[in-house]
Amino acid sequence: MESTEADEYAAFVKKMRRTVYLDNLSPHVTESVVRTALDQYGTVKSVQFIPNYFEPNNLPRCALVEMEKEKQAEVVVSTLSHYPFMMSGMPRPVRARAAEAEMFSDRPKKPNRRNILFRWVPPTDPDFEVANKLKRLAKRHADENAVMLKNQMDKERELAKQQSETLKANYKKYEGIDSVMIDGTARRLARYYGMRVSDDGGPSTFH
Repeated sequence: MESTEADEYAAFVKKMRRTVYLDNLSPHVTESVVRTALDQYGTVKSVQFIPNYFEPNNLPRCALVEMEKEKQAEVVVSTLSHYPFMMSGMPRPVRARAAEAEMFSDRPKKPNRRNILFRWVPPTDPDFEVANKLKRLAKRHADENAVMLKNQMDKERELAKQQSETLKANYKKYEGIDSVMIDGTARRLARYYGMRVSDDGGPSTFH
C-alpha cells in the first residue's frame, strides 16, 4: 500500500515539474487561446483553469498548463519572466512560474504526511462570533471584487476592440504598400520625382 502511494506521488511530481502556473489572466482567455499562445514553446498537453471562488461566477484568473516535457515548461517560465506576454486584451502581462503541489486540487496524498482535521463551529463555541465576523468580512470583500471585476472586464473588452482595429488598420497599410510595389505605381512615382527604388522595396534615394 505504501509503495503504491509512493509511486503515485512520484508520477504526480513528474507531472508537476512539467506544469506551468499562469496568473493574471483575463476572464476572456479560453483554453484555445492559451494553447495557441504557448504552442510556440512546445506541445501543450492540458490546460486546467483554476476557479476564483472570491468573485462572481467563479471566473478563472489563473491556470495550470501541462507541457509535454519539463524543459518546455522551464522555457515558458523563463521567457514570460523576462518579456511582457499579453493575452486577449489584458492590459497587464501574464505572469508564469513553476507549478507547486498545493495548486493541484486532485493531487495524491503525500506519503507519510500527517492528517489535518476540520470541524463545524457550533454557536456555543467561543470562536463562533469570530468566525461570523470573518464570514461577513468575506462577503463584503466579494461585493467589492464584483464591482472591480465588472469595471476591469469593460476596460479589457474596449482594449481588445482597440487592438483588433489597430491590427486591421496596420494590415491594410501593408497591403497598400505591397500593392503599389507589385503594380509598378511606386516605380512610376519614383521616376516622376527623380528618385530611385531598390529591388527589395527598401529606402529610396535622390539622384
